[in-house]
Amino acid sequence: MNDSKLIDIKTLKTAAADVARHFAGAKPFGAFVLGSGWSDAIKIFNIKKEISYADICGLGMTTIVGHAGKLSLAEVDGKEFLVFQGRKHYYEGMGWTPVVMPAYIAKALGAELFFASNACGGINHKPGDLMIITDHINFMGSNPLQGKHHPELGPRFCDMTTVYNRDLNSIIERAGAKTGVPLVKGVYMAFWGPTYETPAEVRLAKIVGADAVGMSTVPEATVANSMGMKVAALSCITNYAAGMTGNPLSHKEVVETLDATMDKIHKVLPEIVREFSQMKAGGPL
Repeated sequence: MNDSKLIDIKTLKTAAADVARHFAGAKPFGAFVLGSGWSDAIKIFNIKKEISYADICGLGMTTIVGHAGKLSLAEVDGKEFLVFQGRKHYYEGMGWTPVVMPAYIAKALGAELFFASNACGGINHKPGDLMIITDHINFMGSNPLQGKHHPELGPRFCDMTTVYNRDLNSIIERAGAKTGVPLVKGVYMAFWGPTYETPAEVRLAKIVGADAVGMSTVPEATVANSMGMKVAALSCITNYAAGMTGNPLSHKEVVETLDATMDKIHKVLPEIVREFSQMKAGGPL
């Protein structure tokens, strides 16, 4: 196992201290990670302060189109939230530390909720659908919790029975119903990337029960869950997975489909945020 790829707990602690210092006195109730193409959704938040990823130890600017590379402190109905505009991916070659950093920073600053979003390829759902992730399959060939055990990241052997909190998913469903935005549900299967999946891999994914495929979210959700946070995730199906239509895949198509779906996102996400902001801190849902 390549130690350079394992989580560096000292870097995570320094990063959290950087953010805590910049957002002095902040008490975030939750955190949102806006994935590929989702950064435009930042418009729904009341931003109090921002920091560039370049100013956070071990994170650095994003390298993927559609990831803004900023962390914002936002306020909604009296509650503060961290909003990460963009994420790092394992395929970028910097190891697990920057990939799981949003989850660690959120937990270190006291957040109880962790909401992730992404763009992904659909198997049982069509482009433009918004999918509530109900479970995942880690097909990345690695796990961010491998290596030395760090108690700060949770137990050595973390239970994964319910990574995606059912009550949070119910809240997201209710937000969809209130706003008239149809939402689907499904299992997300994470591949290493950066290549898109082959048609054979997509057939395998369908056989083992995946409804969508992508290259993110699973690592952050795994660590957030391990640290005891309530986790939820929403995917935008931006294209049919490889081999389902015969057409080649491109990141340009991903961004264009997300842009076309942004109206639905701008309708449902504010209601999700509002519902989350009504939850009581430190108590059961």
